[in-house]
Amino acid sequence: MHFKKSSVFQSLLAINLALFIIFLSIELALLFKPLYYFDIWYLGIDKIAGINTARIVENYNYMIQYLFDPRPQSFKLPSLPYSVRGQIHFGDVKRIFTSIELLFIITGLVSVAGLYCGIKHGMISVLKKASFILLFFIIVTLTAFTLNFDASFTLFHKAFFRNNYWLFDPVTDPVITILPEAFFLHAALFILMWIVIGMILLSVCHRKLLKKWKNKSVF
Repeated sequence: MHFKKSSVFQSLLAINLALFIIFLSIELALLFKPLYYFDIWYLGIDKIAGINTARIVENYNYMIQYLFDPRPQSFKLPSLPYSVRGQIHFGDVKRIFTSIELLFIITGLVSVAGLYCGIKHGMISVLKKASFILLFFIIVTLTAFTLNFDASFTLFHKAFFRNNYWLFDPVTDPVITILPEAFFLHAALFILMWIVIGMILLSVCHRKLLKKWKNKSVF
């Protein structure tokens, strides 16, 4: 059997494409600062934290810039105190996001190359398989959030961090007061929204390409 038409190749390409869309969705959510700006007002973060909006925005913008900058650098909030534990934790978060950026690039390149070869040889079912993988991911994630977001949030941290430095003390690390759990829920739902959009686009492309190939076969 030709490698390009093997079920194993198609499955691997579908998984890669689904991962690319997930990583892309995470990148888009992190870049979309207006979501956090909205939550400052919607959740009343300034009132809860007792910090004025301008100062909150200044420190949040720094955190996003810090996470996206791939260069090694020390975590130094511009106008909020922080502990060594807090500094270490943000360093750990930065490494995770740097890995996500790298995987985003790799899966993106593989997806482009794989789809170019695959669709050229009639392997349009890859799009349908990738959309089903994303649907499964969405269902599992939404179910976990619906049952207990707090437990899911805690499990995520225990899975990705080797220490408990993510358990901030608001006295030594007041940054935690401007990053309420509700904001992370909104960010997670925002990520899922982009994944849903990606899933829909894959399904639409699959239907159009399937119709195109059927019309070719008629002639």
